[in-house]
Amino acid sequence: MPQTPHIERHFTSSDAVRDIVIGMADGLTVPFALAAGLSGAIKATHVIVVAGLAEIAAGSIAMGLGGYLAAKSDAEHYVQERARECREVKQVPEEEAREVSDILQNYGMEAEEANTVVTAFEKRPEAWVDFMMRFELGLEPPQPGRAVRSAATIAGSYIAGGMIPLSPYIILHQASTAFMASVGVTLIALAMFGYIKGRFTGAVPLRSASQTLVTGALAATAAYVLARLIS
Repeated sequence: MPQTPHIERHFTSSDAVRDIVIGMADGLTVPFALAAGLSGAIKATHVIVVAGLAEIAAGSIAMGLGGYLAAKSDAEHYVQERARECREVKQVPEEEAREVSDILQNYGMEAEEANTVVTAFEKRPEAWVDFMMRFELGLEPPQPGRAVRSAATIAGSYIAGGMIPLSPYIILHQASTAFMASVGVTLIALAMFGYIKGRFTGAVPLRSASQTLVTGALAATAAYVLARLIS
């Protein structure tokens, strides 16, 4: 009797997807709030465009640098922890063997079964360290060039997101019309981004879309109202 092949569908959010989400989320929200706030205070579209472009430039650099430093820190932390595990495997193998046994027994293995795995690891010190890095410390080896890619992805996503709310001010000359157009296209973009983010991250797409939409709308509304009150 023919059987339908079993296909497992698991989502694993890659580092690139995470960086795009980080950059795009801030890129859509912060320039949108800035443009909305300025629209509540001034009517000169060229001033809003200049301020918006300056914010996008500064924000993309800051976000990209933050992503670079975070990835570098993760890589350095991994190297340091791996060196420590290598020393412990050589200097205190009995303690490390007990830790391996405890981890395996937490997964349901009997002590005798765990001891068999420990004995195998004692003959393979590199595999032993790999096991401890992943299952004791929860650390994965960093990808080569991860820091540069993370910085570029976050910065690029921030710029792409930031140009969406700013583009109506570049195209249209009347501030009030540009403001309404910016609100429309940005809210649509926020909803689409939230929906796509939900699909990629395993969350409920409609819930993710509504949360992203509400967050961006609240930020822009607060900035606009505050600017109107001050001006």
